[in-house]
Amino acid sequence: MDREAWKSLSLEHAVSIQTKLRPMVVQKGEKRAEEFETVAGIDLAYWSQGEREYAVCCVVVLRQSTKEVVESVYSFGEVEVPYIPGCLAFRELPLILETVKKLTAEPELYLFDGNGYLHPRRMGIATHASFYLGKPTIGVAKHYYKLEDAQFTMPANERFAYTDIVAEGEVCGRVLRTVKDVRPVFVSVGNYIDLDTATKVVRGFVNGESHIPMPTRLADIETHRRRRELSAV
Repeated sequence: MDREAWKSLSLEHAVSIQTKLRPMVVQKGEKRAEEFETVAGIDLAYWSQGEREYAVCCVVVLRQSTKEVVESVYSFGEVEVPYIPGCLAFRELPLILETVKKLTAEPELYLFDGNGYLHPRRMGIATHASFYLGKPTIGVAKHYYKLEDAQFTMPANERFAYTDIVAEGEVCGRVLRTVKDVRPVFVSVGNYIDLDTATKVVRGFVNGESHIPMPTRLADIETHRRRRELSAV
């Protein structure tokens, strides 16, 4: 990853990188959902100080069998890569990888608060990050990233009902209602895993406290806590 080059990133350059990576996405894996013992959730939060923008990234690792937190780490710093629509990974990856390096536990799977294959070029943050993490990844977004010509219907209003999102003749993601009477989440393959397995993992981490799976929910809570501390300094 050329961090210096990314600081002056253009849309054309970013899209060319995404296009080259797309054929390398593998929508299948070797493990069943229950075989992932350590699962990490990743999230970022931003704030501004004057003309500078900062972010904090938190990674929370849980043991799937017990749902206990194994480890939680964070990093923060100035955001130097410009925001380009559809190219969020370039902006967030430097801090994500810096944070992951702090882990003593080695997650077998990463969940991202964002998209994976559910992306115009099938290269959301969960997918792009997988090439650096070298592990299976899943995107779990709270809001729908609209794809051109994508088709889907809202799932039935019952727990774990789902419908698939189809674009250009292929399934790109899944609308999953994790809690009755609550808006659904949008699940997509990041890399090295199939959509059914990804869905089972997400379902297994939904408890009665939120419609968001525990790894990304806890990472989200931690990023907001750290942002309050850091932005007040």
